[in-house]
Amino acid sequence: MLLARLAHVSLEVAATSARTGKIALLAGLFRETGPEDVPVVIPYLAGRLPQGRLGIGWRALADPVAPADAPTLTVSGVDAELTAIGALSGPGSQAARKERLQRLLGAATADEQHFLRALLTGEVRQGALDAVAVDALAGATDAQPADVRRAVMLAGSLQAVARTLLADGPGALADFRLTVGRPVLPMLAHTAGSVTEAVDKLGPCAVEEKLDGIRVQVHRDGPRVRAFTRTLDDITDRLPELVAAVAGFPGDRFVLDGEVIALGADGRPRPFQETAGRVGSRRDVVTASGAVPVVPVFFDVLSVDGRDLLDLPYADRHRELAELVPEPMRVRRVVVQDPTDESQREAAVAFSEATLARGHEGVVVKGGTAAYSAGRRGASWLKVKPVHTLDLVVLAAEWGHGRRTGKLSNLHLGARREDGTFAMLGKTFKGLTDATLTWQTERLRELATGDDGHVVTVRPELVVEIAYDGLQSSTRYPAGVTLRFARVLRYREDKRAQEADTVETVLSRRT
Repeated sequence: MLLARLAHVSLEVAATSARTGKIALLAGLFRETGPEDVPVVIPYLAGRLPQGRLGIGWRALADPVAPADAPTLTVSGVDAELTAIGALSGPGSQAARKERLQRLLGAATADEQHFLRALLTGEVRQGALDAVAVDALAGATDAQPADVRRAVMLAGSLQAVARTLLADGPGALADFRLTVGRPVLPMLAHTAGSVTEAVDKLGPCAVEEKLDGIRVQVHRDGPRVRAFTRTLDDITDRLPELVAAVAGFPGDRFVLDGEVIALGADGRPRPFQETAGRVGSRRDVVTASGAVPVVPVFFDVLSVDGRDLLDLPYADRHRELAELVPEPMRVRRVVVQDPTDESQREAAVAFSEATLARGHEGVVVKGGTAAYSAGRRGASWLKVKPVHTLDLVVLAAEWGHGRRTGKLSNLHLGARREDGTFAMLGKTFKGLTDATLTWQTERLRELATGDDGHVVTVRPELVVEIAYDGLQSSTRYPAGVTLRFARVLRYREDKRAQEADTVETVLSRRT
């Protein structure tokens, strides 16, 4: 497929506000896309590079390049060249990277240059998100949207499903099954204002601790144990204590869902940054595990001995979990069998208060009859936290003053719109330690798309958890509200910008 065709559709989708119109445009494109190209076409449309970071900053794209007269670039050819550019390293690599990039831009037409620059700087904002692509793939192949969604859930990859669907047709979707060793996207939770509100919504349920750790999905196949993050990265080699613990469980083949967390000598959770740093560390794992050991805590099981448990009620899955996982490594919980029983409701509230007293961040209330909605934010899981928090995206940062001179300090924070763009909600420089200031300065400079000497604009990729005291009306910001007393709790590098909270979520919390 020619890159020009993809660039043209991207512009059309950007100009189309209706979801049905976007689906129709993408379905038409997918009918022309070969199975070999679709794993690149889909992330390009969503503004993502399959390779991840390429080390290409806005400065490398600043010099104008005369465009080509006619389109000749192919999607696969461009992707191969970007992969080669990203692989350059060592002395002189920056100059070589810029030279090859300019050569690539010189082979592109004006429209293709515009698309490539937007793609490389994270400025593709046409709203062609994965959910729209799923429906478009279904329309292009006469498959049922629900079947495509389930296949993506089980494969953990929209691109893999798209390649198979375009190559072999809708019948091939049945081949995507829950398989030990192949991670699936995790089920996520919505938010409730209180434990009693969550119990009223869900009926018979369980109230579980919400740990401030790192989500893990653990697969065991005989002696082999593998661990994956919520973004499906394999982190097995980083967590030897997790592997050893799971290897000792009864059973032979199973898939568990849970978290790993670093605890202090008193049993209270250590700061999240310590857990995140430990899980993120790839070097000298033995020393790291000695300095910051983590313990696994499991709360769900998705498969046992070849039996797919995803569609079982949560209460039944927990019984299976209890047969596999020793109690010290199962999440603490209290069951509410009768939501109208005042003593059970009081016990649920007391459990939540005790969880907070132990240093954890809240509770998750789970409906007893709910299936496991992998890859979705299920309405049957409701998290309850004692403070108002939002996961927002950093849009820009301001150079600091005084002792913060030379550091990027004041963050510009945005919530996600339905079309994939971001609406700024306000700024904050509060809650930033010296270590965080140093880290975020380096990280944001990597994401920079511009610097006017005061404000550095960045690709909207970095998610940060923000605590705030409330919302107030504001004509200054596009959503009509701003955050009161916002402060940084932590960066969430385990989350993508597409998982940040939406403007709709923000507005629903306005009182």
